[in-house]
Amino acid sequence: MSYKIIALDLDGTLTNSQKVITPQTHKTLMNFQKNGGKVILASGRPTMGITPHAKSLCLKEYGGYILAYNGGCVIDCKTDQIIFQNKFPLEYIPEIYGIIKDYPVGINTYEGDKIIVGNHLNQYTELEARINSMSIKLVENFTDYVNFDINKCLLQGDPSDILTLEKILSEKYSGKLSIFRSEPFFLEIVPQGIDKARSIDRLLKTIGIRTEECIACGDGFNDISMIEYAGLGVAMSNAAEPVKKAADCITRSNDEDGIAYILNCVAMSARLFGI
Repeated sequence: MSYKIIALDLDGTLTNSQKVITPQTHKTLMNFQKNGGKVILASGRPTMGITPHAKSLCLKEYGGYILAYNGGCVIDCKTDQIIFQNKFPLEYIPEIYGIIKDYPVGINTYEGDKIIVGNHLNQYTELEARINSMSIKLVENFTDYVNFDINKCLLQGDPSDILTLEKILSEKYSGKLSIFRSEPFFLEIVPQGIDKARSIDRLLKTIGIRTEECIACGDGFNDISMIEYAGLGVAMSNAAEPVKKAADCITRSNDEDGIAYILNCVAMSARLFGI
């Protein structure tokens, strides 16, 4: 099979433990693009947290794509235009805030280059800011402040609290919002039906690439849908067990150039079988 596009999660997949793309992985992805392949950076991060990696990989030059907010906003890097996006229903924010206010968790969304935080500022909020190179703005009244279009809310806190809130919120907003963990300490709250697989499917249909021609690589719970969707679903060796079970194959870890390894394996197979 000749693969034309690869969808990559960022943290724990494309980047190593230091949150950087290693030289070998960078070189391999550049060669993939030079040979006509396209790259999708598919992450729960906000757009601003993905853009530096898109620039590093020259996605504007080669016509790649950013899939931010777990698929809530998809951008064509060549034109800098939003292909499609789903806006978060703001009417749910006061009720969500009322549910979480007695827990030591933070709730945030994004405005320009700032992370807007309400309820509680903790180490996980600070981690989110560092990952995305964004500053934090702690607001006194989150529900009043957020009166502009957003793509998602994110809860951060101790994994036990996040697990509890996942159960509570998933039951309450079943059929209304999509709620899932991207990390044990991060709970994503996005518009109903938003996940990486659906957005990748919509993108591929827009640009005329078949599902079978797509590789998807990831390590987190929010990567399972795209791994199951793609023609070749790949889990990192550092992935959670449910992610590995969903994959067609397992590559090396993000600290062992797992993305470079799987692309080189695919290229070798194509040469061996004359594909």
